[in-house]
Amino acid sequence: MSFNTIVNIFMKDWPMFLRGAGMTILISIIGTIIGLIIGLIIGIVRTIPLPNKGIKKTILIVVNKILSVYIEFFRGTPMIVQAMVIFYGTAQAFGIQMNRVFAALLIVSINTGAYMSEIVRGGIVSIDKGQFEAAQAIGMNHTQTMMNIILPQVMRNILPATGNEFVINVKDTSVLNVISVTELFFQTKSIAGATFKFFEPYFIASVIYLIMTISITRILRYIERKMDGPANFIMAGNHMQVQSSESIACKNHENNRKL
Repeated sequence: MSFNTIVNIFMKDWPMFLRGAGMTILISIIGTIIGLIIGLIIGIVRTIPLPNKGIKKTILIVVNKILSVYIEFFRGTPMIVQAMVIFYGTAQAFGIQMNRVFAALLIVSINTGAYMSEIVRGGIVSIDKGQFEAAQAIGMNHTQTMMNIILPQVMRNILPATGNEFVINVKDTSVLNVISVTELFFQTKSIAGATFKFFEPYFIASVIYLIMTISITRILRYIERKMDGPANFIMAGNHMQVQSSESIACKNHENNRKL
């Protein structure tokens, strides 16, 4: 193994590495976005207050039980097993032959949704109960309260956790090679098999993964800083008061000098 060998393999097979990295990013972005939407929906549903009685209470209890099973199953089983069950299992059991990329997006989305639902639920629960009570006092229902008051705060609070899920998805797409999705790991394995060299291609792949994850992390931190606003600021009212106080102090100083 030498540095020249690594460079030669990269220069020869860079289109395959590039296609693999592009597929990895595509699956990760779409899967994370859809998973976030799933998580938001489930998080809202699971935080709906239960009525004291009636059919609505029964429906909510049943729905919560079903959602709990979904969350526990996809959080409690490896993604590689889920990929095998969803892609090969459905084909064998029901005769459904999925497109491999569609299957990959489905697997990553529902897996991410299970994790994001708990993150969203935790974010909603962390909001002060007084805000819910204030919204009810002015006549808002649960959906209006969520959309106008709670979710804007939750989205900011869960942004670091969402970014973490995105980074995890970038790395976990490597397990999708078991259903022959042409992501970065699959392409690297093909290059290694064709050249009979394993250290060099996988070293290149590890560097590409590292570049992608570091870039994503930096971008998300930049977005967080933008959402937080400037670290030091003076409110408009306070700024006017400061100016008024300074002008009054100057006038008093001039009057004292005249006297």
